[in-house]
Amino acid sequence: MMDYKEHFEEIDFHKYWLVLQRRWLPATGVFSLVVGFSSFLAFSAKPTYKAESNILVETNKTASLTGLEDSRGKLEPLARENTPLDTQAKIVTSVPVIEETIKSLELKDEEGELLKIRDFLEELKVLPIAGTDIIEISYTDKEPELAAKVVNKLVQVYIKNNIEANRAQAASTRKFIRQQLPSTETAVIRAESALRRFKEKYKVISLKEEASASVLAIAKIEELLTETQANLFDIDARAQKLQQEINIDSEKAVAFASLSQTPGIQNVLEELQQAESKLAVEQTKLQPTHPTVVNLQEQATALRGLLEQRTQQINGNNQPVKPGNLQIRELQQALIGDMVRIQAERLGLEKRMAALTQSRLAYKQRANILPRLEQAHRELERKLEAAQTTYETLLTRLQEINVAENQNIGNARIVSPALVPDEPVPANKKLVIGGGAFAGALLAITLAFLLDLTDRSLKTVKEARELFQYTLLAVIPALGSYGKNKVSAKIEGVSIPKIIGRDLPQFPVGDIYQILQANLKFLSDTPLQSIVVTSSVPREGKSSISANLATAMAQVGRRVLLVDADMRRPTQHHIWQLTNAVGLSNLIVDQLSLDTTVQEVMPNLHVLTSGVIPPNPVSLLDSQRMSALIDTFNTEYDIVIFDTPPLAGTADAGVLGKLADGILMVVRPGVADWNSSNAAKEFLNQSGQNVLGMVVNDVNVKREPEGYFYYNEESAEGSKESQRSVVVK
Repeated sequence: MMDYKEHFEEIDFHKYWLVLQRRWLPATGVFSLVVGFSSFLAFSAKPTYKAESNILVETNKTASLTGLEDSRGKLEPLARENTPLDTQAKIVTSVPVIEETIKSLELKDEEGELLKIRDFLEELKVLPIAGTDIIEISYTDKEPELAAKVVNKLVQVYIKNNIEANRAQAASTRKFIRQQLPSTETAVIRAESALRRFKEKYKVISLKEEASASVLAIAKIEELLTETQANLFDIDARAQKLQQEINIDSEKAVAFASLSQTPGIQNVLEELQQAESKLAVEQTKLQPTHPTVVNLQEQATALRGLLEQRTQQINGNNQPVKPGNLQIRELQQALIGDMVRIQAERLGLEKRMAALTQSRLAYKQRANILPRLEQAHRELERKLEAAQTTYETLLTRLQEINVAENQNIGNARIVSPALVPDEPVPANKKLVIGGGAFAGALLAITLAFLLDLTDRSLKTVKEARELFQYTLLAVIPALGSYGKNKVSAKIEGVSIPKIIGRDLPQFPVGDIYQILQANLKFLSDTPLQSIVVTSSVPREGKSSISANLATAMAQVGRRVLLVDADMRRPTQHHIWQLTNAVGLSNLIVDQLSLDTTVQEVMPNLHVLTSGVIPPNPVSLLDSQRMSALIDTFNTEYDIVIFDTPPLAGTADAGVLGKLADGILMVVRPGVADWNSSNAAKEFLNQSGQNVLGMVVNDVNVKREPEGYFYYNEESAEGSKESQRSVVVK
């Protein structure tokens, strides 16, 4: 949890605070400039006067006065965030209203031209008053009379435009309604005709009543059918019983009964019976061939033929009838009469049943199509009702619009006109200055971050570590100046650093170099014999680090040789106040002895200056003589420190780095940039150099996160300033 909190604070707060610390000078300048300008405006502004007027915007009451409902003029919000007053406020500040006001009053600017709309709107304020239907209109001007005139004229123009807009809306609505009336009336006529044709086609009077009547009729018919069916079953049973008693088919019984009651048939039948009786008597007496028998037989035959002929004439068919069936008794005739009546009743019942069945079928067919007819009927009625409603509504609206078009009342009126202001508007100088301070702070912060983004230099120890990813051996704080002592001096325009412990004896920062030499000592099990000190670009303090590191090593009893291998811009002879007539270049070229060129500057510390500046220092360093000299140096001294040129544009440090045990990289925030540092890192990697680590020089302790080092504040005798001892974590 603690690590997360520290990381959060570093990213979100401390990092940005460091940016402001680095860019405080330009940021302060911009802030002061903006605040000064706003203060100048606040104190130099001329007095202005403000005139105000209030107008009431309400629902149009004309329709209620005429007895007609008119929704025109009702103010209903289209969104929850806005109110109708917001819309009316926008109309007040619309271009047509502003233009007419400017032209009517002939408002002009300082150049004598008509006042521009945007300049007019800068002085105009239109604000709806919360919780009311009132809009407050105010205008500010240097002339109080003109301010009042502008507000009153603006209100007049707005009300006039409001009335004209209402009239124009009514006129356009009336025109539209008149265009729609003919087609609407035609639609009503068509709907009425369609409904009439439907009723005529399907013989519809009242489908609801017809449906109820059909249900009752079908129920009644069903009841009659049941009753008729029962009667028919009774008739069939009675007919069957009579037929069994008569033992004659019902049709034949009727025929026989009719024949038995016919006189002509009965006379012939009686003569036939007499002849047959005589024949039977004579046959008992006479021979079959006797003339009397023959005559009687012939007479009987003739009578049979006559009887048969008359029977066929009455029956209407050729079927023979037995003579026994032509004489029916009275009981049989009565039974036959009953059968005939039953047959007649049965026939009537069958016809009645057929008629009832047919009627029931017709009612059911009609009942089956009634829902469809009712649906179609309702649809036609709805169309007619809709057409009639639309037509009636249009007629009503036309009357309303005619009344509204002729009215001279808008939905806005003046509550209080603008009066000429007596006193000027009090200038809120604090607000102007405060706004300037706020704007200045924003601009200052923006400028600080913009400058920091465009600055490609390494600014903090963290950025240096992220770029190089070398072992951080020491962080040298920026000491600045303490009292009369300077940490550097200038000779011939060149900044010459001083030696801590010699030139600045009271500086406990010397402990940092003791830590640095200890860290170098513990880098490997094998003691280092030669170190090349270099940097990415000039002015990163590599000469100061070389001299002070050599001093720190000499103070712990090690024999140290400090070699100024920068044969382009040598510095060590200035630091140690030595002559540079003879040095490393002479030692290589002239092959002088080491004793004649090396000078002891303090116990255990010897310095070899650069000597005469050669035309091509790389050729001297990359020579067999230089390699032999390094072997000699390593033999004579415990440690050899080479102060070399920067890596930017030169190969001196790279050549010596291959001959020495390793390279110590010096990085100075604010001087080293990303491009040069990255190029130096790539050169060291590609050339296979052994980079021992890096020293971050001239670090501003206040601008670094507390996680990188800690410091102790001590009081030094003879100085009232606080002195700090800084150690890398």
